[in-house]
Amino acid sequence: MSAAEPHLDPVLHERRERVFLVLAGVFLGSMTMLNILGVSRFLDMSFSVGGIQVPFALAVGVLPYPVTFLCTDFISELYGKRRANFVVWVGLGLNLFVVSFLWLGGILPPVPEMLPSGLPSTEAYDFAFYRIRQLTTGAVFASMIAYLAAQLCDVHLFHFWKRLTRGRHLWLRNNGSTLVSQFVDSFAVITVTHFWARGLPIDDAAPLWPQLWVFILSGYVFKMAVALVDTLPFYLGVAWFSKWLDIDPTREHAADVEESEGRRGWRL
Repeated sequence: MSAAEPHLDPVLHERRERVFLVLAGVFLGSMTMLNILGVSRFLDMSFSVGGIQVPFALAVGVLPYPVTFLCTDFISELYGKRRANFVVWVGLGLNLFVVSFLWLGGILPPVPEMLPSGLPSTEAYDFAFYRIRQLTTGAVFASMIAYLAAQLCDVHLFHFWKRLTRGRHLWLRNNGSTLVSQFVDSFAVITVTHFWARGLPIDDAAPLWPQLWVFILSGYVFKMAVALVDTLPFYLGVAWFSKWLDIDPTREHAADVEESEGRRGWRL
């Protein structure tokens, strides 16, 4: 909460902080899981419409991703923009922390004999570790750019719509912020993963961009569908949490507007 409440009941304060901890924990756990899984496997979910085959390839790491946006939307609505941005930055640090231990685990002895592919033999006991390490560290740069751009975009747009509608139309800021930011994420993570990390199963004999657009749009359509489905749970969750935690999201909206206008005045 952005406004100071010196006379807040200690029990209520503890309840609010526990809910924040759970939301932040689910967010950070989902972020860690999706970066480790990443592009380690693609699900072929192609389907046919009117006899036309529609390709649909979904990276397994995308599956927990929509949960992260739902968590930041809850935190934004209940606790304000500052705490939502704080969780986003902690997530960035946590991902770098995970990657550092993957790197360290790969250089400590005994290091197996590596093939030209940069991996040990498939018969080696630790082949699975080095394969996950290769995919995770290879795509982490792409993931961090996409993650930071998308999450900060989500928080910014959420509060932009909240200010524009004076705290009304919850569905607009929930879906509007998530749908735009998820396209930013889908485009960034696929293009950077391919052009920088070379971590996608691309057929060199086929045109490149049609294949990239299959990966981009498959991930985006999945995220968009989940975002639309979670609108009702988000409404119900905000209504329930607002009452249980004694938080007025409109008050949080007013505090964010005050803070935003104060910063603009300071810059002027």
